[in-house]
Amino acid sequence: MSLPEPIIALLASFQPVFTNPTWQKVLVLLMGTLLVRGRRTVTVALRLMGLEQSPHFSKYHHLLLNRARWSPLQLSRCMLNVLVETFVLAGGNLELVIDETLERRQGIHISKRGYYYDSARSTHQHEQISSGLRWVCLTLVVTLP
Repeated sequence: MSLPEPIIALLASFQPVFTNPTWQKVLVLLMGTLLVRGRRTVTVALRLMGLEQSPHFSKYHHLLLNRARWSPLQLSRCMLNVLVETFVLAGGNLELVIDETLERRQGIHISKRGYYYDSARSTHQHEQISSGLRWVCLTLVVTLP
């Protein structure tokens, strides 16, 4: 089973980020993830692809656990290049939106927890500080031509 040619052409820009063995695993996981119904886990995707008895089953998990040699930063650069080439050259606009949210978490096993300004609970008269994890999200908003 292989992916259709338009999808392979789109994915070709991501191939230089991975080594050849890792790229083959990425394609197998991608096909399994696209075909699976319900929960999209590595195990379910591999079972769907018929690899549940493979002796190298755990190597597919290494891909996502950063034991394989690939860089998320390089992959994100490739993704941004693909989006810019696809939408900006076609006449669309890209807008970067940054959002900060506070996830209130408690417990001794929560690392990186701190005290941050809580915009959801604060008012003009009273500034609220809460304990939790601060997430900063960068979103790309595409305006189609």
